[in-house]
Amino acid sequence: MATLCEIPGDDGFERRDYCLEAWDSSRPQGVFSYWKTTVPDPNRKQRVLVDDTVLLDLFESLAGDDRRTRIAYRFILCLILMRKKLLRYVGRTGQAEDERWMMLPRGVPAGSKPVEVVNPRLTDDDVRELTDQLGEVLRGEL
Repeated sequence: MATLCEIPGDDGFERRDYCLEAWDSSRPQGVFSYWKTTVPDPNRKQRVLVDDTVLLDLFESLAGDDRRTRIAYRFILCLILMRKKLLRYVGRTGQAEDERWMMLPRGVPAGSKPVEVVNPRLTDDDVRELTDQLGEVLRGEL
């Protein structure tokens, strides 16, 4: 089982992997999210080990968390999900420091209430750095 665990005293995450026997016998503390995965063959071309459902679950899990790093991670996930056409931008509210993007998940019924995503006003460098960090955590490269 692959897990995304909160780092005590920090807003960040770290990935921890467990064999199924260890997972079934005693679940670890501090798990924010988890998914079942397999250890890849080292001779095979590397691929992303998470699917769209995991990304959407993580995006939803970060809703309502007001810590700056978590807001930034959620925004990056929003951008990734937009690129995958799993979220659609439908407008924004607020101004400057209080801007929120209104997003609709793919396949929701007409008239559904949009999901709000805080725009943390990241620079291009911030986006690249956070995307790299998130990718490392999800691929288990840390």
